[in-house]
Amino acid sequence: MYLEDYKRWLEADLEDPALKKELEEISGKEEEIKERFAVSLAFGTAGLRGVLGVGSNRMNIYVVRQATQGLANWVKTQGGNQLVAISYDSRINSDVFAKTAACVLAANGIKVRIYDALMPVPALSFATRYYEANAGIMVTASHNPAKYNGYKAYGPDGCQMTDEAADIVYEQIQKTDILTGAKLITFEEGLESGMISYVGEDCKEALYEAIESRSVRPGLCKSAGLKLVYSPLNGSGLVPVMRVLKDIGIEDVTIVPEQQYPDGNFPTCPYPNPEIFEALRLGLELAKETEADLMLATDPDADRVGIAIKCPDGSYELVSGNEVGVLLLDYIAAGRKEKGTLPKDPVAVKSIVSTPLADAVAKDYGVELRSVLTGFKWIGDQIAGLEAKGEVDRFIFGFEESYGYLAGPYVRDKDAIVGSMLICEMAAYYRSIGSSIKERLEEIYSKYGRYLNQVDSFEFPGLSGMDKMAEIMNGLRNNPPKEMGGYAVVKVTDYKKPEETGLPAANVLIYSLEGGATVVVRPSGTEPKIKTYFTTLGKDLEEAKSQKDKLAEALKPLFS
Repeated sequence: MYLEDYKRWLEADLEDPALKKELEEISGKEEEIKERFAVSLAFGTAGLRGVLGVGSNRMNIYVVRQATQGLANWVKTQGGNQLVAISYDSRINSDVFAKTAACVLAANGIKVRIYDALMPVPALSFATRYYEANAGIMVTASHNPAKYNGYKAYGPDGCQMTDEAADIVYEQIQKTDILTGAKLITFEEGLESGMISYVGEDCKEALYEAIESRSVRPGLCKSAGLKLVYSPLNGSGLVPVMRVLKDIGIEDVTIVPEQQYPDGNFPTCPYPNPEIFEALRLGLELAKETEADLMLATDPDADRVGIAIKCPDGSYELVSGNEVGVLLLDYIAAGRKEKGTLPKDPVAVKSIVSTPLADAVAKDYGVELRSVLTGFKWIGDQIAGLEAKGEVDRFIFGFEESYGYLAGPYVRDKDAIVGSMLICEMAAYYRSIGSSIKERLEEIYSKYGRYLNQVDSFEFPGLSGMDKMAEIMNGLRNNPPKEMGGYAVVKVTDYKKPEETGLPAANVLIYSLEGGATVVVRPSGTEPKIKTYFTTLGKDLEEAKSQKDKLAEALKPLFS
């Protein structure tokens, strides 16, 4: 079957010469043909994500057309404004894919609002809500390596698409012929007819106003003298992050020159992920050189932000997503309490794999902390629930350990712009009172105990990877380990059993161990990986780390 599909693509009049060339290059190479044509990229609540190239199992204009026709068929049943918002980041072909999607929607009689230049995930979520659109499309593969691109689909609330809607779209995609099934007009025809128009300045300004309104101590940064190094990692964060930082009064910003401008090849960091040291290396060197107080980096679609802080001895320390989440929760709750702006019955939300240290901090401030499944849409879902009750102002903060933060209900996905603003404001505040982020973090640890949260990943590439992952998860369910690294397993929580967890079913297992440590095992929703999240608690970092190492070593054979 896949050889027939290959032959059909080979005989088709493809518009993209790069795809034609790739088809010719793989002639006679059955494994390579199979890899591209044996399956199709699956469409789910996170949309599509795959390697750029030719075939149904790659990201290209034909896969984008097919997916968008499926989305259009769903939108046409939804009533409302019959409008879709579109944005894109700096990845290879992101602009091409965004315009391709716009052309398919317009041909289907659906209006489009598309950004005139790359803008990040929060801008797409905001535009979807601002224009009361039926859906939103963000062309990005987040922090994946340069050879990837993707297509995230959003619902009318600006949250990633629900399972139910994604299932209907996927069904429609499967009914659409990949080469000929999508309706199409040219982008110019769409503009001329008014079916396609650009996102207006009013929408862009409203986003900046919404972000800046989340400041805890407005005006503080103007006089704090904060010195910052920033890297957009060649992505979409440069314009919005710099605009907001300038607005709040942070002027002393040095941008990492090699990573300043959009470049989908990500030449200085093959894996443009602010969670990893290599992506921040150039920024750290520049921070040392300029003696900056803080270094921050946003990922290509600017929904996540990573930081390094200056220590008393002049060195720089990377701060984990869990630590930043706890620091921001502490800063927002304390600052708003002090300013009298903390709402009655405040609510914060985190994912189940994020640190329990946040629970202890929230309890101290009288903040209700809700734990939800992994994926920021579940945090968005909690905001939507509050909004439905007329209580949306109760939401003060949401975070995931994977460097995603949101303060405020103006969007329904993680936002590195507001994250960057609040991290800088927090650093400026501690500087203004003779302290630092590092000192505040140590105070939190000395008060609540030394939590250590670390994530290990096991990769399962290739066509058999997903089967292998399923086999491992089934094995863990059917034969749960009695102990790990010498620590007895006292409880297993299986999130595939909603009757036990009170949350929607999910492929997640949590092992609670004797002494209080936990191990969470879950397959990634976007990559061929199983992730293990370790939380250990010791009297000091050394003790917590020693336990984590023991547990990680004990788990390795289970994933071989």
